[in-house]
Formats: sequence, structure tokens, C-alpha cells
Amino acid sequence: MKRTLILLLAAFTIIPAFAQSPVLSKSSGVKWYTIQEAEKLLKQSPRPLFIDTYTDWCGWCKKMDKETFTNTVIADILNNKFYPVKFDAEGKESITFLGQTFINDGKYGKAHQLAVALLQGQLSYPTVVFLTQGNEKLEVSPVPGFREARDMEVLLSFFSDKAYKTQKWEDFQKSFVGKVK
Repeated sequence: MKRTLILLLAAFTIIPAFAQSPVLSKSSGVKWYTIQEAEKLLKQSPRPLFIDTYTDWCGWCKKMDKETFTNTVIADILNNKFYPVKFDAEGKESITFLGQTFINDGKYGKAHQLAVALLQGQLSYPTVVFLTQGNEKLEVSPVPGFREARDMEVLLSFFSDKAYKTQKWEDFQKSFVGKVK
């Protein structure tokens, strides 16, 4: 679980973003940012980035949008403790993030270079990625698979409360008491 990677990747470079404003999803209540917007916010006021890596064809991604991100507890945690980003892993746009530009050049099939970097080459969808501060660098922790709201709450709290710095995931999970029923 705690497999982290310094985001200033040696093998890959990171992220150009879309020129959009934050989107408050009517169905979820989550205020989604582009990667570029999240990077600007990160510099102004540090907090973890939460990146929902999805594809248009992914049924489990749509299920998570419909069932997990619509939960008011989940939306509240994402909006107040993270900079939530939606990232199309097969998008065609070039993205610049942390001074590095990523493209979708077909080298990894349909996958965008940024998706390959964030998911550490393990392309499965949905995968949520947590970018957290660590020793003056960003660390990336991808977590693959669909999560119901109560499971997502535990995961979000593990990162937003910085428990990952002092506890093992298994121990945190056993003692966690959440608000989602």
C-alpha cells in the first residue's frame, strides 16, 4: 500500500493541464480541478493532490463517479483536504506539470505519458493517485480499483490525516471510525 515514488521521476516527466476552470460536478459535489490548476493551488497553499485516473470506456470508473463521489462525506473530504483532479488517462492533450511536459504519443498504446508515470506503469482503471509532500519533493501513491464510499473514506483519511507517515495501512484501517454508513 505504501509504495511511494518520488514524483520528480527519473524515467518520466510530469504534467501539462487543461485550460479549464474548476468544475463543480452537479452529480457529485466534488470541485474537480485540472492538473495545472491544482499545481498552482499547491504552491499557494500545500495540501495533498487526489487524482482520479479514469478512461471514458471504464465501467468501474463511471460507477465510482455515480456511487462514491456523490457521497457528501467523500465530497466534503475531497473539497476541504485535497485538491481533487480528474485525469483522463487516454486524453490527447499535452500536459505540463512541475515543469515537465507529457504527451500521448501512442508509445504506451492509448495511455497518456502522465498516466504511465502516475500509475507507475500499472495501467488499470480506475486508479486514484495521492500526491503528498515528502522531504521537499512530491511522492506519488497509486491505489488501483473501485472503492465504495466507506472504503474511500478510510483511504482519504489515511492520506489527509498524514497517518501514512506514522502508521501501516493495515493498522490504520483496523482502528478507523468513519462517518459513511
